Amino acid sequence: MARPREFDIDDAIAKAVEVFWLRGYDGAALPDLLDGMGIARGSLYKAFGDKKQLYLRVLQRYDEVAVAGAVELLTDPSEPDGAKRIARLFDTVIDVVREGDRKGCLMCNAAAGPASEDADIGRVVSRMLTRMTQAFAAALQASQRAQGWPLEAQEAEAESLTASYVGLRILAKAGEPADRLQAAAEAAVGKSLRSEKV
Repeated sequence: MARPREFDIDDAIAKAVEVFWLRGYDGAALPDLLDGMGIARGSLYKAFGDKKQLYLRVLQRYDEVAVAGAVELLTDPSEPDGAKRIARLFDTVIDVVREGDRKGCLMCNAAAGPASEDADIGRVVSRMLTRMTQAFAAALQASQRAQGWPLEAQEAEAESLTASYVGLRILAKAGEPADRLQAAAEAAVGKSLRSEKV
């Protein structure tokens, strides 16, 4: 008879999220993960396989929680103005920085790091970024200013907003002052909705 697992998988993944978030994929050594998750080496290998497989599970969890939250905000039907949805998302980035949180976005951190070196991680990050872009596109479609734009212009602007969001989160992690981040966010949102796209 197999021995019962001595730890909660969901709790272990949640703790691994924090370790990878703080240290990055390359910086999170096995002892850091074992200590942070509160499990033994054999338990990690048995439950997750290896560090990479654990990281993929962590990204999946981040997608289900954080990315899903951003998508929900950008597609929130209770706010009819898509431009306000976009501005609100960027405001949340500044708010967490002003509160002292400099961890950045795990998806953005992965995009700037291991996603460029590992195809499996890259595919997971690409799916998350695509979800963000689609959500920005939905918000643009709900914006009075952007409703008159050609579809191609809306799609291009959604890609630009995703790039601006990723850049802002990486700058936040790098320690840029909140005021400069605020100016960058306002420029990104204003650029998207200031001029006609024909």
